[in-house]
Amino acid sequence: MQKYLYIILLSALTLACGSGTRNNNEGKRILTVTIEPQRYFLDQIVGSAFAINTLVPPGSSPETYEPAPSVMVDMAKSDIYFMVGDLGFENAWSKRLAENNPNVAIVNCSEGIERMEGHDHSHDQEHDHAHDHDHHHGDITAHVHAHSGVDPHVWSSPRAVKVLVRNMLDAVVKLDPDNEETFRTNFDTLSVKIERTDSLIRDLLKDAPSKSFIIYHPALGYFARDYGLHQISIEFEGKSPSPSQIKEIVDVARKEKINTIFIERGFDTKNASVIAQEIGAEVFEIDPLRYEWDEELLRIATILARETDE
Repeated sequence: MQKYLYIILLSALTLACGSGTRNNNEGKRILTVTIEPQRYFLDQIVGSAFAINTLVPPGSSPETYEPAPSVMVDMAKSDIYFMVGDLGFENAWSKRLAENNPNVAIVNCSEGIERMEGHDHSHDQEHDHAHDHDHHHGDITAHVHAHSGVDPHVWSSPRAVKVLVRNMLDAVVKLDPDNEETFRTNFDTLSVKIERTDSLIRDLLKDAPSKSFIIYHPALGYFARDYGLHQISIEFEGKSPSPSQIKEIVDVARKEKINTIFIERGFDTKNASVIAQEIGAEVFEIDPLRYEWDEELLRIATILARETDE
């Protein structure tokens, strides 16, 4: 029960620190980020010193998002564009932005983060020995961006986020050294919040009834790696699974006694529902792209830590 009181307290503190409002932004210098969790981090660091634009609107997938031509015009007004680092469209767009608007600084927020391969088994002890031999249709662990070889979802890991926000801090201090002291003070407060989020998640998950979960789109690979979990993706290399792949997921889920299936906002729910009925699992909608980054990760951990009838 104490764990949940901590979470309620953390949520209240998050709301007290600001809800990411974009009012009173006229005349301010502009910073642009790719996704809402980045805006959350940057809001905590810069406060009201800048206006912050998010490239990928809420409810859209950053993997399939195609910015309209007008977006380039808006990005060109920014002092800095903070890219996540490995999302599909970012490289092409940042290259074009650099060519057409050399005055816009481009910051790769994933610089210095130890990346996971799209085909990762570091959190999957059962399959570790097969790492170099299971790149075939039978492997149902995370299949994030197999064509690029890198899992871009670094923001699902508080450990990785510590590096990400440091990259943000360094960039805004360089841009606006007059406000360095304020930015660093805000950064210290944010760092405490990230540490606390990590600690609460560890506390929640230490006695989780199952260390495995199913997810439609494998967006929690870094989260799974950090907390000793096994992520099983329904989506296979960006596509819906075949009947034989669904059967394999069901077989593994029964073996590992999986009781949780996550579906992300905006993704198809049909296959998740079919698998849930087969294995008697509960389906939960999550939003890894939610602005309230810490609240969503704690919510995911709370779901995994819940007691079930099994």
